[in-house]
Amino acid sequence: WSQRAGFVSGWNYWFNYVLVSMVELSVVGSFVNFWFPNIPAWVSAAFFLVLITATNLLGVSKFGEFEFWFAIIKIVAVVAMILGGLAVVAFQLKSTNGIVASFAHWFDIGGGFLPHGIIEHSSTSGWTGLLMALPVVMFSFGGTELVGITAGETESPRTTIPKATNSIIWRILIFYVGALGVIMAVVPWNMIGKPNAQGTVISPFVQIFESVGIHAAAGILNFVCLTAVMSVYNSGLYANSRMLYSLSRQGNAPRYLRRVSRNGVPAAGVLTSAVIISLAVVVVFLWPQFAFNYLMSVATIAGVINWTMIMITESHFRKAIAAGKGPNELAGVHGNAGLQRLHFALPAPTVSRNVVFVSLAMLIVLMLLSPSYRIAVLVGPIWIAVLLVAYQIRKRNSSRAQQQSKSKRI
Repeated sequence: WSQRAGFVSGWNYWFNYVLVSMVELSVVGSFVNFWFPNIPAWVSAAFFLVLITATNLLGVSKFGEFEFWFAIIKIVAVVAMILGGLAVVAFQLKSTNGIVASFAHWFDIGGGFLPHGIIEHSSTSGWTGLLMALPVVMFSFGGTELVGITAGETESPRTTIPKATNSIIWRILIFYVGALGVIMAVVPWNMIGKPNAQGTVISPFVQIFESVGIHAAAGILNFVCLTAVMSVYNSGLYANSRMLYSLSRQGNAPRYLRRVSRNGVPAAGVLTSAVIISLAVVVVFLWPQFAFNYLMSVATIAGVINWTMIMITESHFRKAIAAGKGPNELAGVHGNAGLQRLHFALPAPTVSRNVVFVSLAMLIVLMLLSPSYRIAVLVGPIWIAVLLVAYQIRKRNSSRAQQQSKSKRI
């Protein structure tokens, strides 16, 4: 697209994952406190920050191995919950709230499907309430583009990246939408968050496990949540270190960030990102509520900027391909003729891009309507302005350095 766009996109992406990592570290203490209530939240955050940073320094294979096990734990837990929930429904068992499980609860509880709007018991359409949940969804799924970041260290990216990308939609449908569907069949939505017969508020995931006789469900789920948080930080640190390395190679970040360890890890990028993220430990200690609510909202707007940049760049990339232009490595041994065909093309590109742009614009409107997200919409333009000014400063300094070098040669 342009050098300016590359500068803005790269630093915004790094900023996004710094915030996401801070959000994840801000909640890790709550999971540790489940077992060890006397350990301060900031101590837990500091411990896991050091632990995950160390694993990232071991090499990409070790990163992948840790991420594999983090993923396996989540997958096994969610699949067990889905199968257990289906068993509860099939045998029409009663959950811990005393209600017989049934998929009919999607429609016959509390006024039917999507009965309420933004305000509980209002007469507005329930779709408005559903729409107001989308900013949280954007935060949760805004990192799916991370699959593309791994292409640089993948043996067969032309095969594995499309496969991984196409599988994302099925994973979302099974592990998230499917899980929610089962939960609301076993635990009616208007019962979620309410005390059970013993007067205790427990997670609907725990209720499903307990319904099939797994009484240690609370501890198991807490462990799963802890590994999920670590998985996000692990991935975020991986993405950030590679982004800083690329920015440095482009001349858009300090030269020391190009340093790579013996095992191929951009160690300078890992450590620099970890130091910045460590501010989360301080934030958690001083302002625990701010750490989660506001950091998440700003991370969401950074994600919106990321995806806007991705779609605009895709359009420029496609035009360059059609015109037979592009970097030499794209042409390969086939010359410009190799640029005439995309091996993994966006389907219906014009329609897809417009759908994404409209969706992102709608998301910004929804964030403006939410008090906890409104400040992020104001921060977004300020952040872009800061990046644009930083680019102009970098460009001016680079031009001045080139002139000085030329004068010395003369």
